This record gives sequence, structure tokens and C-alpha cells, in this order.
Amino acid sequence: METKADKKTLLKSSSSVSKSFRLRSPSLNTLRLRQIFDLFDTDHDSFITVDELSRALVLLGLETNVTELDSMIKSYIQPGNTGLTFDDFHALHKSLGDMFFEEDVVGDDEETGGKQEEADLTEAFKVFDEDGDGYISAQELQVVLKKLGFEEASEMGRVEMMISSVDRNSDGLVDFLEFKDMMKSVIALK
Repeated sequence: METKADKKTLLKSSSSVSKSFRLRSPSLNTLRLRQIFDLFDTDHDSFITVDELSRALVLLGLETNVTELDSMIKSYIQPGNTGLTFDDFHALHKSLGDMFFEEDVVGDDEETGGKQEEADLTEAFKVFDEDGDGYISAQELQVVLKKLGFEEASEMGRVEMMISSVDRNSDGLVDFLEFKDMMKSVIALK
């Protein structure tokens, strides 16, 4: 049986673990998990194999040992399956989140939830705002989309259209308030 320390050392990164690993907004978390699952499932067979997961983690800059990764996720793969289903992936995500954040107990009151949601959105914004200037440019969005394997990243015109669709003040950039409004509308569609 693996210990928490074994699991934590499996995924090594040059930066510390981000508190946005598990968002407190259930609908945003499920939407994000589904998008991540679909990205990792490169052959679109509705399973994430150990190799697919390993490749995805390497692309994200995380060092992995395939043998340790296999050992860790084996217990989440249902008998007869070749990899993780979305439900298995969700259970793995919850387990890792509990392991990394078990000391983070957030109350159910609206004020705490609102503060956590704001913090989650700020953390998500920082992923796209690579230069830290407080704005997401088309170039920054293109870089992140490329890292995630989105086809849209190959055409700057499409990336610029994505920016302009949420750019209320028409400055060619997405500021945090525009990003936040866009994310809230995505959640509302769910």
C-alpha cells in the first residue's frame, strides 16, 4: 500500500502545489475535470491509459515515473477496463485533492465559498497571464492552448476571436473582470 508521501513524490514540480488543484465550485470543478479528461484521452476511447496520463503530465512539466504512476492508479481502474473512465478519473482526482488539501477545511457559508471562488478564479487567471501584467493577450492564450493541445491554437485569428468575444472594452486584452465574467457565464451554461 502506498503512503501519502509516496503519492506526493510521484508528481514532482518545480513549483509548489497550487491551491487551485481542486476548485470549491462543484460545477466548475466537474466541467474542468471533464475537459482535462477529454484532453488526456488522446485516442478518444473514453479511457485514460497510464501512457496517456504520463504523456499529459510530461507536457504539463511534471516529472513522472511510469511504473509508480501505474501502481498508483491501478486501484482506480475498474476490472476489465484498459484505463480510467471519467468516473475513475474523478475518484482519483478527489483522492489526490483530499491527500494534498485535507487540512484545508472550507465552511459552507456563502462568504467563505465566495472568497474561495474568487481565489480559484484568480489562480486560473494566472495560468493564462503568463507575464503577470494583469491581462491575457492573444499570444498568451495561444501558448496555453498549445500546451493543452487545442487545435484553435494553430490559428492566431481564431485565438484573437476568442479574446474579442470576452473583451468588453475592446483593448485586445482580457483583464481579470472580463475573465471572471466569462467564467461565470461558462458555469451558468452548465
